[in-house]
Amino acid sequence: MTSDRIWEIDALRGLAIVLMVVFHLVVDLKDFYGAKLEYLSGFWFWVGRSSAVLFMLLSGVSTVLGRRPLRRGMAVFAWGMVLTAITYIYNPQTYIRFGILHLLGVSMLLGHGLRRFHPAIVTIIAFAFLALGQLAKTNAVSHSLFLPFGIMPENFTSLDYYPIFPWTGVFLLGYALGRTVYKRKMSRIPGPPRFIWLTTLGRRSLFIYLIHQPVLLTLLYLGHRLWR
Repeated sequence: MTSDRIWEIDALRGLAIVLMVVFHLVVDLKDFYGAKLEYLSGFWFWVGRSSAVLFMLLSGVSTVLGRRPLRRGMAVFAWGMVLTAITYIYNPQTYIRFGILHLLGVSMLLGHGLRRFHPAIVTIIAFAFLALGQLAKTNAVSHSLFLPFGIMPENFTSLDYYPIFPWTGVFLLGYALGRTVYKRKMSRIPGPPRFIWLTTLGRRSLFIYLIHQPVLLTLLYLGHRLWR
């Protein structure tokens, strides 16, 4: 296994992909086909949130392991801006202004900037970001300039919203973990993996993230037309 392809990281990222697709399937069934499902709270909410948190942690670890983190961070952020443009055309009221790809892109750049800091210092910074996220929730403004930092106008809604405070804190915890547990950039769990398909999904996570909603909506539409 090459140093930049550690199987357990790919497998966990593949698990995050599965959770994300299942969550968005639930969202689409409720929003477009009136299914009696609840995703803003309860079980399905936590499926979606678990997927996002797992992505953030693993992105932090992968920034330690990967090559060209600056280039990767800028590319992920650029894809986030593509989704901003697409979702604005779809719905100007709820379009993605600072979603998970924006967050991960910015966090990768920040993680690279902290590469000379001891993991303990990075962990302290991570908890500071988490705390600032709680503080940001108590403030409301009349404009959207501070949305990337978790300060929202009243009644703000978005298809996807993960601000820097607190969520970069989760990324930095993953970054500190990568610097500690994967210091030698080698797998810590003997392989080969049992669920090889999860590692395959994990290696293509960005591509799957970008195409999964159009694919889901197309399949649901065809299925609805076929079985109605």
